[in-house]
Amino acid sequence: MRDEGKGNLLGVLVDIVDYEGAVGRIVTAALRGHGMAVTALAAHGVMTGVLDGKHRYRLNHFDLTTPDGQGVRWAMNLVHGAALKDRVYGPRLTLDLCEILRERGIPAYFYGSRRDVVERLTQKLKQRFPGLIVAGAEPSVFRALNPDERERLVDRIRASGAKITFVGLGCPRQEVFAYEYRDALSMPVVAVGAAFDYHAGLQREPPLWVQAAGLQWFARLVKEPGRLWKRYTTYNLAFVTLVALQACRFWHPDPSGAEPAGERLYG
Repeated sequence: MRDEGKGNLLGVLVDIVDYEGAVGRIVTAALRGHGMAVTALAAHGVMTGVLDGKHRYRLNHFDLTTPDGQGVRWAMNLVHGAALKDRVYGPRLTLDLCEILRERGIPAYFYGSRRDVVERLTQKLKQRFPGLIVAGAEPSVFRALNPDERERLVDRIRASGAKITFVGLGCPRQEVFAYEYRDALSMPVVAVGAAFDYHAGLQREPPLWVQAAGLQWFARLVKEPGRLWKRYTTYNLAFVTLVALQACRFWHPDPSGAEPAGERLYG
């Protein structure tokens, strides 16, 4: 098990952690009723913090930020000598957590995406993990929530008896949600993005060799070029360039950032 704290990657603090370390920390927080903001960041997610100081502040106040993408893992190994043997990928982290939640009888809540997605997701997970307690599930409203709506959402999740909330809203909305709701919910809020669509059976994950080669971004780009071309061409090129500058000590990125000016109340 590895859980060795955070390293500065392009100004964003990423944990040097493996699956066992991440699952252990999340489950401990769930059992103790502690608020915890968790996300799994690929290169695009890191770049959202690089380009936005306020969002960098949020990310750098997360309790756990795992190296979701192979590019992030490789960069952590290059810059910090982390010797990470594997990434900590949101969809697999979701499954590893569900197995432990089933074994220990810890109820979970699922929030985000569309109604058909969350319904299929919870159905599939209960089939895969018999005995998994799904305390509740609801879709996103795809807009900012007003204070009353936010309070009702918090009340629904807490009243469900859930001890952990999985969030699938896409980057960076899900990170904003986890940051803002962590303390109100007093439980781990785990942003896992594409895990909702994958485990609902609505999208197919790329083959393992594609994932291991760090080409998952390319597989997604081929499927959705109109939506993703800017993300994966511009951001990936910038990511590689900045990692090289940091690794060669030509650039010393600052992990500080302006404090967010109020909440965005995503839902």
